[in-house]
Amino acid sequence: MLITSNFDSGNIKVISAASPDSIKLAINKDNQSDYYQWFHFKLHCSPFVEHKIHIQDLAKSAYPDGWKGYQALASYDRTEWFRVDTEFDGDTLQINFTPEFDSVYFAYFVPYSYERHLDLIANAQMSFDCRHELLGLTLDQRELNMLVLGNEDGMEDSKGRKNIIWISARQHPGETMAEWLIEGLINRLLDEDDGLARALLRDNVFYIVPNMNPDGSARGHLRTNSLGVNLNREWQAPSLDKSPEVFHVLNKMQETGVDMFLDVHGDEALPYNFVAGGEGIPNYNATIAGLEDTFKQALLLATPEFQDQYGYDKDAPGQANLTVGSNAVGHKFDCLAYTLEMPFKDNANLPDAAYGWSVPRCKQLGEDVLIAIKAVSDKLIEANK
Repeated sequence: MLITSNFDSGNIKVISAASPDSIKLAINKDNQSDYYQWFHFKLHCSPFVEHKIHIQDLAKSAYPDGWKGYQALASYDRTEWFRVDTEFDGDTLQINFTPEFDSVYFAYFVPYSYERHLDLIANAQMSFDCRHELLGLTLDQRELNMLVLGNEDGMEDSKGRKNIIWISARQHPGETMAEWLIEGLINRLLDEDDGLARALLRDNVFYIVPNMNPDGSARGHLRTNSLGVNLNREWQAPSLDKSPEVFHVLNKMQETGVDMFLDVHGDEALPYNFVAGGEGIPNYNATIAGLEDTFKQALLLATPEFQDQYGYDKDAPGQANLTVGSNAVGHKFDCLAYTLEMPFKDNANLPDAAYGWSVPRCKQLGEDVLIAIKAVSDKLIEANK
């Protein structure tokens, strides 16, 4: 029996593994940080023998409530990931599993590797409607990639100015569902036979950063970059020495302007898809509120996977934390700026016992989000006439 995490996004520490029914593990903290919750490891094992895996010391993890009702994910081939029997006693997560093959992977959510990220960028740039721009390098000297979808040369036409739509994902690297959503969104947006996509690219230019935190992603971090910095608290004053990822993106935003911003995340505790808006930013007004409602109503009609009953408490007027990406961008550019959250567990409104919230559902939600973006785009076009 062998347990390893020496691969892209791997994270686990072996305390003891004397026998299959008594495997004791712990999760490594993000570098220079106290955050920990993401795990991803491989078990070399004896097939058809029950294994009891105990991941300990979770009462002090980043989001202890996230373990309640959580079912771990496993995969033999790293393509199909399924939920396995999991129990939580308040401090220890016990995974009970009888493998059918000689090795199996376990993860907090379905991993999205750096190699797949590079494939996503390379394949997308081959489209006539897309180009790739390297915004800069991270602290670990990885690429900070952006895709530009739509014709920038025709920013002004007879119908008025095109809308500038920014979308980012994985400021928190362990929230891999965010990049799976982006993959689905990009694939639909670049489908030349999709009428919605063609209309969106006619009226808008999309600036998409599929992975804001490639260093944390590769290192197996939950929430921070290679220096232990939470990027989603850096938007008021980013720096090249601590948060070059935000620094480069914000500089590019200042160059292009922003009419709408969608920042995609995952929530450890809440088993729902929801959005968090900008009602607390100092310049929040009826126009932004109307655009927020347009987005929500369109997405509610597009898919039952989305709901607006459960989510975060709304900020009081003028009390938004302006170090947070969506708040900072909404305030700076006086625009609609949403944080979109997905679950690590399942959508409690549409539960799936075998897979929970899954890659196909992430990608489908990415496609459906374009319907809501189209509704907002139409409102913005009307206002610009």
